[in-house]
Amino acid sequence: MTIFRFFTALVCLFSITQPLPAQTPKPDKPKQFIYVLRLVPRLHADSAWTKDDEKALARHFARLKQAIDTGEVILAGRTMEPGDKTFGIAIFEAADEKAARSFMESDPAVVAGLMTAELHPFAVALQRKNP
Repeated sequence: MTIFRFFTALVCLFSITQPLPAQTPKPDKPKQFIYVLRLVPRLHADSAWTKDDEKALARHFARLKQAIDTGEVILAGRTMEPGDKTFGIAIFEAADEKAARSFMESDPAVVAGLMTAELHPFAVALQRKNP
């Protein structure tokens, strides 16, 4: 009878300490954000760009390309308008607003002072499948 009580106690203890599937916390799904990039006024004219500006822009593009490859960025691009009207966007995923802001503020174009950036919460509602 003692073995039976021990076994019963062990089963009860195991049952209590094991979370049920519905109780298992799910990892937070990444949230989506968009940041809007605008050229600083000194770069509205193509002739105003320096070699250092172009290098910073290349780092900006390479970083976005890498983030696309890792799945962090969903989409990035810009309008095809003159410098004073053009703007770019990056739609991406981050754990929370703090992480999203950090991602945006560490953009090489923002760090180099080529562009200003605004962060907005975002939700992709429809997305075309890649052909």
